[in-house]
Amino acid sequence: MSYKAPTSHSPHDRSRGGLAGLGLSTNNSGGFFDHQRTLPLYKDKPYFTPKRTTPRRRWRYIGAVFGFCALLFFWYNSSSFSSPSGSDSRDKGLQLWKWMQTLQDEVPTSKVDWEARRDKVRDAFIVSFEGYEKDAWGKKFSALYSLYFRANVRSTPGFDEYRPKSGIHRNMVPGGLGWMIVDSLDTMILMNLTSQVRHARQWIATSLQYNQDHDVSTFETTIRMLGGLLSAHYLSTTYPDLAPIADDDVGAAGEDLYIEMATDLGDRLLGAFDTGTGVPYSSVNLNKSLGLRSMFDGGAASTAEATSVQLEFKYLAKLTGEAEYWKAVEKVMEVVDEQNPQDGLVPIYIHPDTGRFQGQNIRLGSRGDSYYEYTIKQYLQTSEEEPIYKQLWDESYQGIRKHLLTLSKNAQLLVLGERPDGIGGFISPKMDHLACFMPGTIALGATGGQLLSKARQSPAWTQQREDEILVARELMKTCWATYRNTPTGLAPEISHFILDKEPVMMADKYPDPALSAGPPHEIQGISLPLSAQLDGSEPWREDIDIHGNDVHNLQRPETVESLFYMYRVTGDLMYREWGWEMFKSFVQHTSVLENADGSPFTTESTGPQRVKSFTSLGNANIVPAESRDNMESFWMAETLKYFYLLFSDREFISLEEHVFNTEAHPMPRFKLGGDLKTGWERKPRQ
Repeated sequence: MSYKAPTSHSPHDRSRGGLAGLGLSTNNSGGFFDHQRTLPLYKDKPYFTPKRTTPRRRWRYIGAVFGFCALLFFWYNSSSFSSPSGSDSRDKGLQLWKWMQTLQDEVPTSKVDWEARRDKVRDAFIVSFEGYEKDAWGKKFSALYSLYFRANVRSTPGFDEYRPKSGIHRNMVPGGLGWMIVDSLDTMILMNLTSQVRHARQWIATSLQYNQDHDVSTFETTIRMLGGLLSAHYLSTTYPDLAPIADDDVGAAGEDLYIEMATDLGDRLLGAFDTGTGVPYSSVNLNKSLGLRSMFDGGAASTAEATSVQLEFKYLAKLTGEAEYWKAVEKVMEVVDEQNPQDGLVPIYIHPDTGRFQGQNIRLGSRGDSYYEYTIKQYLQTSEEEPIYKQLWDESYQGIRKHLLTLSKNAQLLVLGERPDGIGGFISPKMDHLACFMPGTIALGATGGQLLSKARQSPAWTQQREDEILVARELMKTCWATYRNTPTGLAPEISHFILDKEPVMMADKYPDPALSAGPPHEIQGISLPLSAQLDGSEPWREDIDIHGNDVHNLQRPETVESLFYMYRVTGDLMYREWGWEMFKSFVQHTSVLENADGSPFTTESTGPQRVKSFTSLGNANIVPAESRDNMESFWMAETLKYFYLLFSDREFISLEEHVFNTEAHPMPRFKLGGDLKTGWERKPRQ
């Protein structure tokens, strides 16, 4: 997906970290002496001296310029004569390519080295980020400029958009937002990538500015930029041994760089909430802190986007002691609940000026998904001290179970459908990849992040919780089936399912847990296995229908995100194994290759190659896959992070101590106190 016009000019098409609705700069790069930028070293002096130069000085000056240009030419072209990383042992791209050649020969074993598998994910991140650094961060130019003028990295913007096949890069706004850098920063910290963190931190300290006279997506900027900065602050202060920064670095740990940047950004984003109801506008001008009404959908905002900024602003309030952030986002939840959504299911549009829903479309894909995610996560974020959000989650779960969960015709796969015309309308068997966040979220809600065996020992454990675990397992299986169903092993953007003529709902096959007698007991799913039957048939494959417009794969994180939660909650190694198969498919089919010497790879190329980066796919339903030329920031911020955590020790960033925002940025749980408290009550229902 490419970057599009700002939300005041075009609609969104993704709520959980999509790029539609964001500003795009028409000035892609700018010149070396672009007067919108200042010369780093001499910004306090005039650019040109008023003194007349003598002939000798003039010739020295000309000679220096000539020498500089010659060195620039030589240095820029010298990389083509050597290996990109200097040696095979350090070239992660070459190592990954060699490993790819062995994937078909991998033998299943009962003694899996999960640390080694985690390291492969780390290598994939390093290759992805190095490709971005080389093509879209001006690495060469920065080093040369520093050599001559001792400049900081302000002379080289970190571009927001990156196309790894062509190396093209551009900014979403003229000055850039640090989209790729800030969003992936906490992944670097978790992976203990010190040099990458140092580079990013220096750039943030010297170049990143949010006083942009441009409108951006309120939601996307909050979950990616604000969430990324807050998570980086938390991880760098709580886990100082992860990617430690030396005291003499630019932006050293004691300077509170991340929280200062987060506070500045948060203040600017608050302008979006200055509406008739407190429901934020879709876009905001950062320079003016001015919210902008959408020019589409009658001015309505995405319900999911308006209700998925709460974790970030609440944590910012906790860090700064400023209750204004808390009250602003809390008000949104109150307004939404006052609309009394039937069975806890919210339509996907809401008007910021009136607080009323628009239309009746109900789904857990784009524009609807993260409303549900953030109800249970707000409850967990404040250490289960705000039961109002648990009530919202429980009501929504019951509504989902009753109205949206249906069974496929042949294999009885559990499908999370949609109701385009509201609860009373037909059920659509369309399931976005985005909806695959739900299995993990349900498991998290059922256990609070505890290991399932431990949670079941609690006196508070009920048959309702067992029902939730069943749904989580069955939906996880369905999401995995969408991967297994393609020749690449990678899921399409959207899958449709074949239902009975009269759709069979979950309630038709599984008893209501509220009617269960006796102690809680595990419920077995009725779906057929994702393997051949005795007659060789595979009924589950007959249930999945991929439409021609939906075959693309954007390297989305939702399925591996749920695998991460499912493994952490159940301890079942099956989810790790599914994740490993998925990771191998990403490496095999989304790699961008070049020759080992760094020259462009062509069909005529022979000899060793290396992985330059990774890209999304235009068609994941054919082999060889049809690639696009685009790497979304969530590939490094979310997808690779969840793979890394899936293969890490269970106690590393424990689910019992953390919550992840919808862009995979971990933040701590904390207690209420002072002005940080639940400031609203639900109105009585009729």
